[in-house]
Parts: sequence; C-alpha cells; structure tokens
Amino acid sequence: MIRFEKTLSKKEPGDAVYEELIPAGEGWMHPLRRGQTLRIIDLEGNQGLDLLIYDLHNPEDHYSATQTIVRQKKLYINAGTVFVTESGKELLKMVADTCTCHDTMGGACATESNTVRYGHHTLHMKTCRDSFILQLAGHADRYSKSDLVPNINLFAQILKLPDGRFEFMDGISSPGSYVEFEALNDTMLLISNCPQINNPCSGFRPTTNKVLIWN
Repeated sequence: MIRFEKTLSKKEPGDAVYEELIPAGEGWMHPLRRGQTLRIIDLEGNQGLDLLIYDLHNPEDHYSATQTIVRQKKLYINAGTVFVTESGKELLKMVADTCTCHDTMGGACATESNTVRYGHHTLHMKTCRDSFILQLAGHADRYSKSDLVPNINLFAQILKLPDGRFEFMDGISSPGSYVEFEALNDTMLLISNCPQINNPCSGFRPTTNKVLIWN
C-alpha cells in the first residue's frame, strides 16, 4: 500500500462559488480558471474517479502522465504534486489530500479492457471511456475522442507489481475524503465518476461524488 501524509484544507464549503454532484457512472466537464481551487469529495468512500485535464486555450496540450512522473520523480500522487502537459506547462497543483492514495498509471476502464479482464458478458457495461466520450461530444467544436489520453485515477489504489503488471486493490478512501487542486493556469477538467463494478476501485458499488470550486 502506498500512503502519504494527509494534508487538510482551510477552505469552507459555504464560500464555494460552484457546487455539483456527479452521480455514479456519470461524467462532468468544466473549466477551472487560474487561481481557482477545485475540491473533489468522495461522499460515501471507496469511489474511484478518473480525471483528465487540458490547457483551456489549447486543447491539444493535455495532461501528460510521463511528464508529471518525471517532474516529481515518483509514480504516485500526493499533495504538492504538479500536473503538467505534454509541453511541460503546469496546469494543476494538488494542495490538499485526505485520502493519500491515487494513481497516474492504471488508465480508464473501457469496453475492450473490461471484456479481456472480466469476460465477454461485460460488453454492455458502461465504462469511464464512454463517460469521457459523452462529455467530449458536448464540446465537439474543440475536442474529439482522439483527445483521450492516460488519465489520473483519484481515490484508487492501483499497485505496480515487480513483473510490470498492475493490480487493482481495495480502495482506502473513507466517506468524506477529498482532494483539492489549485489551477496554475486556465484548465479544462474532464471527470468520469467510475462505473466499474468488476474490480474494487469503486467498491463493486459505484456512488456519487461532489465537486466544489472557490475563486
């Protein structure tokens, strides 16, 4: 298990300028302006959430797992991590974290990977890739499915094993756990509240998450 020290926020929910619930298995796409802060709350605990970020003014410059890992010199994410794009532009900084277990390697669930891992009977099940594509379709003037890249997995314990495989472990996020990000530059956020019921990343029972934004 990979754990870091918890970092608490001093922000009050009542001061937020935006609040939204993201139901289990649904997506959300929204801009975050430079200087604003985003909080993502795991309301019931053990609910994985997939996050992608883009330069708001240049969608082709998207989050890069490779650049982020190289920049911070570690595989896992915690408070202080700066998320950068392919060009090296800094978009977000994680400034608070009460879960301390997140991943930037495991990727998003998809129909193809579901059927390989869990069987052909999962073919009809909704995936994070589906949620991403549905959200991008609402911004089709600037985004397409070609803009889907390896994502950040929040509230997810995904271990890299010595033989190179990844193992999805039971989530350790408790009800009310949260992460906060400060926007270092104007950023487009894309979220899938994971619908996965075939591995422990959402406790086999996906639940609702909440987002708050402060100026």
